[in-house]
Amino acid sequence: MLTTAPRGTKDILPGEVLAWNYLENVLREVSARYGFKELRTPTFEHTELFKRGIGDATDVVDKEMYTFLDRGERSITLRPENTASAARAYVEHKLYGDGQITKLFYIGSMFRYDRPQAGRLREFHQYGVECLATPGPVADAEVILLALEILDKLGLKDLQLKINSVGCKKCRPAYGEKLRAYFQPHLAELCEDCRSRFDRNPLRLLDCKNPKCHEIAKDAPCLSECLCDDCAEHFAMLKQLLDGAGVKYELDSNLVRGLDYYTKTAFEIQYPPLGAQSSVAGGGRYDGLVEEIGGPATPGIGFAMGLERVMLALEKQNLLPAEADACEAYLVSMGKGTLSQVFRTAAELRHQGMKVEFDLAGGSMKSQMKKANKSGAKNVLIFGDEELGRGCVTLKDMATSEQKEVALENIINELLEVKK
Repeated sequence: MLTTAPRGTKDILPGEVLAWNYLENVLREVSARYGFKELRTPTFEHTELFKRGIGDATDVVDKEMYTFLDRGERSITLRPENTASAARAYVEHKLYGDGQITKLFYIGSMFRYDRPQAGRLREFHQYGVECLATPGPVADAEVILLALEILDKLGLKDLQLKINSVGCKKCRPAYGEKLRAYFQPHLAELCEDCRSRFDRNPLRLLDCKNPKCHEIAKDAPCLSECLCDDCAEHFAMLKQLLDGAGVKYELDSNLVRGLDYYTKTAFEIQYPPLGAQSSVAGGGRYDGLVEEIGGPATPGIGFAMGLERVMLALEKQNLLPAEADACEAYLVSMGKGTLSQVFRTAAELRHQGMKVEFDLAGGSMKSQMKKANKSGAKNVLIFGDEELGRGCVTLKDMATSEQKEVALENIINELLEVKK
């Protein structure tokens, strides 16, 4: 147990970090172009924030949250998502104070107790954005374009954008009654979770992953039949904006997302080759969330992107970056008398921005040369007592095996010249 990570968690090893850094750099670069600024929230919050924000009738709150009592007997939950945390930070720090639109993005670990599978871990990583204090469909279209631009910049192809409107407090009750009337004859066939949702939150019946429930839900009434004038106009304008931007999308009347705070726009971007876990990004509008957790009435729109799933998609399309450049110089010490000069030279070269390595254990020359070769070093500097006595070292080009002596004071210039 001590030598195994907990089930559903994963170490990101040095060889993999290059790809993660690449992905995060793209996320930050595109976010900045759209005017979004980074927010970092605590890894855990008071449990009530997620119960009120996400909704008691969701799988996340009912089954998946990591919740515990701290030593002060307070109920604490590791964040299962970050929109509620962002909304809490927005209220706590009065980011609404100047009346301006607030654009935030985040990158971090989330936690859900779920069955681990490819692209779905118990500790997983999300990138997300939140655009607060703007009610119109233009903001919806912008965050959708932001998500698509990130995936396009990463080079991903064969993506599918699905959109829907999940209505609002005015039109959703009537739709709930239609759903109950539709599902009532099938109640005995539904899974235990859906039978529980039937009275509490019938909209969740459309989101069940149970194959039988999913099949029954296919012919359920469409929410579009019940949208109020405001929601219908909002959705029509969103489609007009996406059409004008040349964005291809598919209308999906069963797309409701898994969290209760969504209103009006809901969307999802899928990469079908990933199979059952094909969603790489999804989100929507949440006009009542900030008010629900105790803040002023504030409309909002956002999405989250599952980074493990994006990584799987990049891997499938061979879009992950190549290994980082090897070190530019490996320094070999021919004895204890030369180690001090090796150490000093390594420090000077690194200060000049070069990637430099040497054997901290001070092994034999044969051992050091093996390590130099394994490191992929372009050049090796050999420090021998005799050469140092003349104020020189031996420079070996590992590609051609050519060697020459270089004066100590010329090492930096020589390697900078080779680097060109």
